[in-house]
Amino acid sequence: MRLRAVIFDVDGTLVDSQADILAAMSAAFEAEGIKPPSRDEVLGIVGLSLDVAIPMLAPQSDHAACTRMVQGYKDAYTNLRLLQGADVSSPLYAGAREALARLKEQDEILLGVATGKSRRGLDKLIEAHGLAKTFLTQQVADDHPSKPNPSMLLQAMHELGVEARDMVMIGDTSFDMDMARAAGVHFIAVSWGYHETSRLAGADVVIEDFAQLDGALDLIWSKAND
Repeated sequence: MRLRAVIFDVDGTLVDSQADILAAMSAAFEAEGIKPPSRDEVLGIVGLSLDVAIPMLAPQSDHAACTRMVQGYKDAYTNLRLLQGADVSSPLYAGAREALARLKEQDEILLGVATGKSRRGLDKLIEAHGLAKTFLTQQVADDHPSKPNPSMLLQAMHELGVEARDMVMIGDTSFDMDMARAAGVHFIAVSWGYHETSRLAGADVVIEDFAQLDGALDLIWSKAND
């Protein structure tokens, strides 16, 4: 049996965490006395590691200030999650749970995540949504350079024992797409996330909802076998 891997981004792909992301970023900037970036600016960097994203949003700030804002963001995000619970503050998108369950039932498909979240943040999210036994590989920002560096996907390949041609990355941002391309793996873009689909023109397939995921994967696998 030929094993295949399906790797998901998290924020903007599996869960809608934008309310907490925007609130935490505003809190981090306000603590430094800096005007917070706009919604579009913040969502435009979702997927990058915080130590890369915040200097992009605050180019006028020095390293020390950016370091404080990184920690301020983490603290604010944690507090927001504690107030509401991760399942409420970062709800799964419609159809996500069902799609994961369908894929998990197929013995030849191995599931994973590659996310800009920290290990702590991902663990809390997985626990809140009852997905503890879903992902066989979990790549997080603590252990890798920021997307679009391909390190996360290369490590996932190593852990799962699959080749690049047998892996599909699913994400909502150009950072996910560029990471997939750098790793030599297929890429499915989702239209409901944080980057406009115009920025995802290089995707193998763009899907409008999770009901289309199975067909998109079948299309990619069939082409890979040609």
